[in-house]
Amino acid sequence: MKNSNSPSASHLHYSNYQLTMLVILRLTIGWHFLYEGLSKVFNPDWSAAGYLMDSKGIFAEIFYSMATNPTIMDIVNFLNIWGLTVIGLFLILGFLTRYAIIGGMILLAFYYLSHPPFIGLNYAIPSEGNYLIVNKNLIELLSMWVLLLFPTWKRIGIDRLLFHA
Repeated sequence: MKNSNSPSASHLHYSNYQLTMLVILRLTIGWHFLYEGLSKVFNPDWSAAGYLMDSKGIFAEIFYSMATNPTIMDIVNFLNIWGLTVIGLFLILGFLTRYAIIGGMILLAFYYLSHPPFIGLNYAIPSEGNYLIVNKNLIELLSMWVLLLFPTWKRIGIDRLLFHA
C-alpha cells in the first residue's frame, strides 16, 4: 500500500546535485554507523556499560538499571554492535533503507537521551567538543530524518531494484 505522502520513484524530481548530495549524506552516515559497529565487533572487551553508567538527565536511572543487569547488558551490547553494523551496511547499500534510517534514529535518540548536552551535566567520558542542547547525535538524527523525508533509495539503491519503488 502506497503512502500518499511518499512519492513513487517516478515522482521524485531532484536535480542531479540534490540527489548526489542526499546520497552522499546517506553514504557518510552509513559509513559512520558501519565503522562504529565494526570497531566494536573486533573489540571483544567492548561494552556499553561504562557509557550507560555515565548517563545523566531524566532517563539516567533507566540507563543505570540496564547497565547493572548482566542479561540486559548482553542484549544491549548485541543490539548496539550489530544494530550499528547492519544499519550502516544497509544505508550504504540502499537496502531496507527506510527501516535502517528508523533504526538509526532510535539508536541516536538513545545516545542523546543517555548523554544530553545540558547545562550542569558533566560526564566522565570526554566529548569531542563543547555542546549546549545540540550535539553530533542530535545533528545525525535530524540528518537521518531528512533522508527519511527525501527517499533517495527509490532512485539509487538495492531497494529500487527489489521493490520497484
